[in-house]
Amino acid sequence: MSAKLPMKELFDLPEGVVYLDGNSLGPLPKGALERARTVIGREWGHELIRAWNTAGWMALPQHVGDRIARLVGAAQGSVATGDTLSIKVYQALAAALKMRPGRRAILSDSGNFPSDLYMAEGLIRTIGKDYELRTPAPEDVLDRIDEDVAAVMLTQVDYRTGRMHDMDAVTRAAHAAGAVMIWDLAHSAGAVPIDMAGCRAEFAVGCTYKYLNGGPGAPAFIYVRPDVVEAVEPALAGWLGHDAPFAMELNYRPAMSTERLRVGTPPIVQLAILDRALDVWEGIDMADIRTASIALSELFIAEVEARCPGLALASPRNPAERGSQVSFAFQHGYPAMQALIDRGVIGDFRAPDIMRFGFTPLYIDEADVIAAAETLETVIAQELWRDPKYRTRARVT
Repeated sequence: MSAKLPMKELFDLPEGVVYLDGNSLGPLPKGALERARTVIGREWGHELIRAWNTAGWMALPQHVGDRIARLVGAAQGSVATGDTLSIKVYQALAAALKMRPGRRAILSDSGNFPSDLYMAEGLIRTIGKDYELRTPAPEDVLDRIDEDVAAVMLTQVDYRTGRMHDMDAVTRAAHAAGAVMIWDLAHSAGAVPIDMAGCRAEFAVGCTYKYLNGGPGAPAFIYVRPDVVEAVEPALAGWLGHDAPFAMELNYRPAMSTERLRVGTPPIVQLAILDRALDVWEGIDMADIRTASIALSELFIAEVEARCPGLALASPRNPAERGSQVSFAFQHGYPAMQALIDRGVIGDFRAPDIMRFGFTPLYIDEADVIAAAETLETVIAQELWRDPKYRTRARVT
């Protein structure tokens, strides 16, 4: 039986705040600060370099990877952690192109997160060959997968609208055309049930600072289907991806596992915090998370549409077609979101006019949803967003 939701007592949430931005940065899990102090003060402070062995630092990336694997339906040993999501996108895409040397097209979509597209463009420039990045509308992706495509690279849940690709259907289509499949799980890991082993995609990448609550700058992860690991040629052949790092060989020899996609020294403090954050997920069934998140998001949509007719739903209306977030379009979305945040309801904004709200059943309940909708109604009905102080754009929106 899954643990009862929500579990607010497991998080350090500020008093009087309704936090609907866990799809961008998860809150601080209780015990994470203590874990960081232990790593810094006792392990680093007293053990010094010995802590790589005595505190298990060298094994921490794989240990954390195995804990993430359970949440994304992957086999133990198939998930490596470290670096940033953009680096992991680059690694997966570069490896995929080498696996299909006769093809020259990378297929993504126009709703993909810009960094994924930037990394693809940068890789194409680095390779210096006649590769092409294709970005049709998300709903047209299935029709655009053909025999020219080397790799299909998609984010499962759209960062702006929450629109969700059918992972199984797209992966089957990619494989039928002979392409390699890469999934970005940034907005789905910890939010929706995922079955990486079952869908048979070759690669998946993701971040851990959103629904997994690993903190700002938390390390990314990469999944490689176990049967194709030995065909993966790392574009970034880092020291810790070597089969025997401390043999100090002059030439690169990749590890015989997903560990070959490790690059440099792992961020131990961040990994330790993430390890502690993952304790929250013990005993949690992702099916229960999904059921609860749909109930919360459906309630929010009903409340907002009844209270704020000037806002237009930008997310799919069918909950089966969206992740764990709801977006509304509003011409004055940026200042309206700042006014909302100023009143203790934290969501965020994405250009040009999207107000985003994430629903994380670990710490959000129905009372939070009603309170958020009531506050949003006040902001819109009283046009509080017209206050000049809300119209100056901050660097982070």
